[in-house]
Amino acid sequence: MRYVTKAFSRETCGLCLGVIAVVIFGATLPMTRIVVAEFDPLFLAAGRGAGGGALALLVLVLMRQSPPPRALWGRMSLNMICLAIGFPICSAMGSFSVPSAHGGVVIGLTPLCTLVFAALWSGERPSAAFWGCSILGALIVALYALRQGGGALVVGDIWLMGAVVSAAFGYTLSAELSRLMPGWVVISWALVLSVPFTLPATLWLWPAHARDAHISTWLAFTYLTAFSQYIGFFAWNAGLAMGGTSRVSQIQLIQSFVTLGFAALLADEYVGLDTIAAATGVVGLVILGRRLRVVRKT
Repeated sequence: MRYVTKAFSRETCGLCLGVIAVVIFGATLPMTRIVVAEFDPLFLAAGRGAGGGALALLVLVLMRQSPPPRALWGRMSLNMICLAIGFPICSAMGSFSVPSAHGGVVIGLTPLCTLVFAALWSGERPSAAFWGCSILGALIVALYALRQGGGALVVGDIWLMGAVVSAAFGYTLSAELSRLMPGWVVISWALVLSVPFTLPATLWLWPAHARDAHISTWLAFTYLTAFSQYIGFFAWNAGLAMGGTSRVSQIQLIQSFVTLGFAALLADEYVGLDTIAAATGVVGLVILGRRLRVVRKT
């Protein structure tokens, strides 16, 4: 009984950390939309990686962290490509052509994609009911995106799907690595590894009108660099490791509607009754998924 209680407490803690991370990540697309209104999307992608890498290096030095074992560098490099390069580029390019609210619902497909990668890569085995719950949640999000887009997908949706795949695979790798080392160490080294690529790109793409950019643009850029690219992963990686990739990743279904809330707050975008209805359905599925069986690899 004591073992069950401890396991439950650990899983619950993982879910709570996942919620904190989702709130942080929920502001990513609205903030991105603000930045790409003035700056090149590729500059944003490179700049948030370089800035996050500099912050991560400082933290690693202050905490006196040694480099991970050589056996982990392959997975660390893949994690870096997904989260420090792939997702920032795809999300910035997608946000350049579609509203943040529209992008938020497309990104809502991330939990299902994460579930697939968790099953194929990490050996987790969700039950058929869990699969059905996840697919239904993703279907709600997809139909919502199509409805908002007038029944068609645009180029921005393709970029955002690339962001979904990058994030999902990166989350799966992060969860696996976070069982071997603290989650903040995982994202720190991923960002540090990206600096040889992101720093030269940042300098090359540095906008000539940077000094004249609005203060809100730089504040949004700072948020993306410090929180979306780095601090949010402290909670997210720890949550995935503690609660399980399949289960905790489902919390991210709520992120679409967190994003809509930030879009309404920051960009004055309209949120109608259909959004509230979809959010209610998705939250209900997340709660149901919380109760369904997932077999984790030991």
